[in-house]
Order: sequence, then C-alpha cells, then structure tokens
Amino acid sequence: MKFIGIDLGWKSQPSGLCYLELIDGKLQLLDLDRQDAIADILTWIDNTIKLEESAIIAVDAPTLIPNAIGSRLPDKLSHKYFGKYHAGCYPANQNLAFAERTINFGLELESRGFVHAPCIEPQKPGRYQIEVFPHPAIVNLFQLERILKYKKGKIRDRRLELIKLYNYIIDILPSLSPPLRSLRLCGSFPSEIPNTGAALKEIEDKLDSLICAYVAAYWWFWGTEKNLVLGDLSTGYIVVPQRICT
Repeated sequence: MKFIGIDLGWKSQPSGLCYLELIDGKLQLLDLDRQDAIADILTWIDNTIKLEESAIIAVDAPTLIPNAIGSRLPDKLSHKYFGKYHAGCYPANQNLAFAERTINFGLELESRGFVHAPCIEPQKPGRYQIEVFPHPAIVNLFQLERILKYKKGKIRDRRLELIKLYNYIIDILPSLSPPLRSLRLCGSFPSEIPNTGAALKEIEDKLDSLICAYVAAYWWFWGTEKNLVLGDLSTGYIVVPQRICT
C-alpha cells in the first residue's frame, strides 16, 4: 500500500510531496519532493502510483467546498476542538481565490480513481483521497500543548520550531503504529534545517507533506478507532489522528 502526502499550494505556491510505502510492516520514505505547477504534481502522482495500484492520497487543502460563503463545517469544528492549541484551520468557501484550484485538484484525483474516504474499512486496499491538516495532526501525534509555529515570524524563530518538528518526526513516528522506518540514513530526507528563508520554506513544505502522508497511513491502518473525522462528504471533512494516550 502506498501513502502520498500533498502539502498543496493553495494559490500559486510550490507544493510539498511525500511518498511512503508499507514494506514488511514499516513505512519506508521513498520520495520527498516539491513541485510548482499542478500539472507537474499530477505527473509526479501518475509516475508514483500506477493504474490499479492501491494508494491513499492525503491533501492539505480544501478539496470539497460545498458552501458559497462563510466557513465549512470542518473549518468550524477545527476551531471548536483545536482552537485551544492554535490549530484551527483557515475558512473555505467557493468565493475565495483558492477555491477553484483546490476543488479542481480533488476532481483530478477523482478522475484517477481516488475516491473521497471520510469513512474507510481499515487496511482494505483501494484508491482513496482525504483532506488533512498538519497542525492538529502534529499536536495530537506528538502530544503537544500548542502548534509548532514554523509558518510565520522571524526566520530564526521559525527555524527553531521547524527543528522541533524535524526531531519529532525522526524520534516519535518510528515508535507509533504503523511505524516509520528510520530516516537517519534516508537520502530523500533532509540532513539538516537550513538558515535562509527560501530554503527553510522548501523544507517546511516537505515536512508538512510527510506529516500528511503519515496521517494517510494512520487513517488507512486504524480508521475511526484512532482518528477523528471533522465533517462528512456533504460538508467537506478533515481527518485528524486522535491524541495518543500514554
């Protein structure tokens, strides 16, 4: 089974892309990339997942937006359940500038046989897509009391927060189920966090896509036993891992 994470640029920004595959009971990182154009992202997906292969694609973007104005139900629920962690998501409606791009991306995935899966039978092969949101996933997977603030602020501060995410990925994801195989010797995984703004943004996009891909695997492996679904097909939805109890 293959698991794809797409940190989709909502407007014209580059997108982070991650490809994990379940091999001998562990998730192996096989590619970590970044592409600008939607056409190039779709080509990358087509090259990674052949026709009829099973995979789940987790997209950090609102690909289902039924409402013309205001906020979707999953957007509101993200603030209800994750606002205290500063992890509520940006509201989406059809009149916003990014809506056509993100909706069309979901439709492109559907045309390739990737059906929306706000409900899933755990560990059943198939071609699925889901919407995810890294901030609440990071908070729950790593048992944090607030989000890691690597998106905004001074480069120095963003870098320190991104280093935390980098270390959590390396140290904690291999201990969860399904486990991520060690990344320390993986050529696709960055060896360090850079100091300059453009390079930092590239690593941010890639690490976000890795979180998306891991959430895809976690959803497929556990379903609703260990995940929350904010919303449904009619309202739009976001899949979030439940907070891990120790």
